[in-house]
Amino acid sequence: MRPLDDLDPAILSRCVAVLTDIDDTLTTDGQLPAAAYAALERLAQAGLAVVPITGRPAGWCDMIARFWPVAGVVGENGAFYFAYDREARVMRQRFFATPDERRANRARLDALRERILDAVPGAGIASDQLYREADLAIDFCEDVPALPPDQVQRILDLFAEAGAVAKLSSIHVNGWFGSYDKLSMTRIFARDVLGLDIDAARDSIIFAGDSPNDGPMFGFFPNGCGVANVREFAPGSFTPPAFVAPSEGGAGFVEIAERILSARREAAHV
Repeated sequence: MRPLDDLDPAILSRCVAVLTDIDDTLTTDGQLPAAAYAALERLAQAGLAVVPITGRPAGWCDMIARFWPVAGVVGENGAFYFAYDREARVMRQRFFATPDERRANRARLDALRERILDAVPGAGIASDQLYREADLAIDFCEDVPALPPDQVQRILDLFAEAGAVAKLSSIHVNGWFGSYDKLSMTRIFARDVLGLDIDAARDSIIFAGDSPNDGPMFGFFPNGCGVANVREFAPGSFTPPAFVAPSEGGAGFVEIAERILSARREAAHV
């Protein structure tokens, strides 16, 4: 990972979209700093498409799509996107799985939930599970005492043994049945909502993240940026970002946003 300052201003000046994780990327110690939210607003006001790409639940994502200065949101690690059309006052929603598939998958996840809680003492169900449509979120440090790494790995293993996909974030292990991730739904969202082919535009899109569940995004976008706490995860455990900000969490996101906006301002005055 190279320092954020190494990211070419000429590339940043051509940026058309900023995609960002939420937890420990926009947030710091579990809260959204005013400066990070203001950075989202400044990016949107500059004409950039701003899109949170998160593991957080559908209930949260409905609120984010409606009230934040964003073009939409991809939630539950790629299970769906929500995009609020403010002129029409209509929420556009698209899920990866059909309603029948989601119901069947929920029954399988409910059984797996009990197995994980029995096998990993101290693990908890994420407090936002009630608002989830497609996955099971196991809390290992957000609202429970932090579990040791071997127990977190045990949770990942139990998902895998059941044939589920499992991804590690900074606070939860998220598991689901289905062949999607953050990147696959981001591709659909960009096409449907932004009219953007991310395969053709990948050099002009910045993704900001902090943890292993962001690995598919870091691997796809050549100018992906991590906030400094991305360094806490073991090298080789996921695809890292090409660049890393000096600061952690929300402060790191502000640094990334300011680099983009500064490059655009400089290019406009050339």
